[in-house]
Amino acid sequence: MRAAVQRRFGGPDAVEVVEVDDPRPGPREVVVAVRAAALNRLDVLQREGPALIPGFALPHIAGMDVAGEVVEVGAEVDSVRTGARVVVDPAIRCGSCEACTRGDDALCGATLVVGGNRPGGFAERVVVPATALHPVPEGVDLVHAAAVPTAYSTAWKAVIVTARPRLGEWIMIHAAGSGVSTAAIQLAKRAGCLVLATAGSEAKLEAAKRLGADHVVNNRTDDVVAAAREATGGRGVDIVFDHVGPALFQASLLALRPRGRLVFCGSTTGTEATFSLPHAYQSGMQLLGAGGYGRADFADMLAYVWRAGLEPVIDSVHPLDDIAGAQHRMERGDAIGKVVVTP
Repeated sequence: MRAAVQRRFGGPDAVEVVEVDDPRPGPREVVVAVRAAALNRLDVLQREGPALIPGFALPHIAGMDVAGEVVEVGAEVDSVRTGARVVVDPAIRCGSCEACTRGDDALCGATLVVGGNRPGGFAERVVVPATALHPVPEGVDLVHAAAVPTAYSTAWKAVIVTARPRLGEWIMIHAAGSGVSTAAIQLAKRAGCLVLATAGSEAKLEAAKRLGADHVVNNRTDDVVAAAREATGGRGVDIVFDHVGPALFQASLLALRPRGRLVFCGSTTGTEATFSLPHAYQSGMQLLGAGGYGRADFADMLAYVWRAGLEPVIDSVHPLDDIAGAQHRMERGDAIGKVVVTP
C-alpha cells in the first residue's frame, strides 16, 4: 500500500509517500481501507519534533482521524463485517488499569493513539482494534465523518460535559476558525447558548457568523474583554472555552462574570499562563481543565452529531501525494475548519 511515512523530524519534506507492506490484523483487530483522514495539530508538532506522545517512534505514519471501509477482520472479531462504513476512535485504552476499571478511562495511562504512537490514517490502509470502530450512517460522507473525531470529541468534553451550559448563557469561544472551535460553536448553539466568537481574521469571524455566532470580535486587533461586556450589557460572559493558552488566558478571566467558568484544554501559544490570583478567587471564578475524553464520551458525541445532523466545516481536501501541502495549509494558520487527506 501507499503511505505517508515520517522517517525524521523536520519540515514537510520529512514525510514521504512510499510503498510499504499492507498491514495485517491481529485476532481482535480489523483493517480499514482509509477513504479520508483529517489533520490535527499533533501531526505537525510530532513531525517537527520532539515527540509529544510516549511511545512515538520513527518511522511513523500519522493521521488520527480516520473514516473508511472495513476490508479484513481478525479471527476473533464478530462485531463488524467487511464492507462496513466506519469512523475510528483514535484513543485506544487498555481496559484493565485502575482508571479503566473504575470507569474513568479518559485517564488511562496506557492509552495508545492511532496516528500518535501507532500507525495512523495517512495511508491506504490502517489496522485498529475492532472496539475502536463506530458505524457511519448512510448519507454521511466519509470526508465529513473523518473531520469529526478529535474536533468534536474535544469540544464535546469541554463545552457539554465540563462546562455544562444552561439555556441562554453566553459563551466566549476563542480561535473560532479551528476545527475544535467550529465544532464548539455548533454544540453551544444547539445547547441554547449565545455565542461570542473570537478569531484573528475577518474571514474566520465571518465563518463563525455562518455557524450561528451571535457576536464576533477580532482577538488580535480588538479588546475581547470590552466585547464581552458590550455583548452582555456589562455583565460578562458565563463561560469561556479556551484552547489557545497564555495569549488570551487573563483576558478570558476578565471577560467572565463573577462565578463564571473558564474551560481550557490547549496550549497553542505556550504551556504556562500568568493571571491575577486575587481577581480569580475574589470573583469566585471556576477554572476547569477539560481533560481527555473517554470511550463513553466519544460514543455519546457521535450519537449526538449524527442525530442532530451537524456538519463539520471542511477547509480543504488533499490527495495523499499532497500531504506536504495539507500540512503547510494547517501551519499557515489560514485554514477554517478541518484539512482532510484522501488516500
